[in-house]
Amino acid sequence: MGFSHGAEVVVQEVDDENWKVVRSFSYAGEKESFTVPVGQLTDFASVPRVFVWFLPRYGRYTLAAILHDYLWRVGVPNGELAYRDADGIFRRAMHELGVPFAKRWSMWSAVRWAGLFRPGGRRGWLRDAPAVLLTTLLALPFLAPTGALISLALLLMYVIEWLVALPLLSHHAVARAAGKTPKKVNLPKLHWKM
Repeated sequence: MGFSHGAEVVVQEVDDENWKVVRSFSYAGEKESFTVPVGQLTDFASVPRVFVWFLPRYGRYTLAAILHDYLWRVGVPNGELAYRDADGIFRRAMHELGVPFAKRWSMWSAVRWAGLFRPGGRRGWLRDAPAVLLTTLLALPFLAPTGALISLALLLMYVIEWLVALPLLSHHAVARAAGKTPKKVNLPKLHWKM
């Protein structure tokens, strides 16, 4: 059981959020084996931006996160397994990679919550609900205040970026009206996901 010998993260950037697997790797579970192929897209751990201070998008769990992306994007839609099983494999793979208990259970709880919003993702959810709710209740007092503070800071920065962009846009319009070719103005975007 576990990841294939020599399994490592070798990826190529596709865009701001996605990466492409360059070197295939496999994972053998209790009953099935899965191979993440070359070309598989991943966003590593899908952590909302306000929580990356606690759970960065990559770390000791990156191989497990890429495997989980493969399972959710390919395995579940192809009927190879259910979301619940994919999430369980994710948690077990993180354990095998040496991810600490609280971190892996927090990540598992997060993907179980996310499964509620997927077609077929509610199947088997009630069996996991006590563990998911307990983990959430234990983490919430720690994560919520900092998450709220970071959300406010992100909103404030977004407003500041617009306040700086408006004069640049005005200058851009004046320069165009004068027949000049002004530099492009990159408009601010509010990203809740990194």
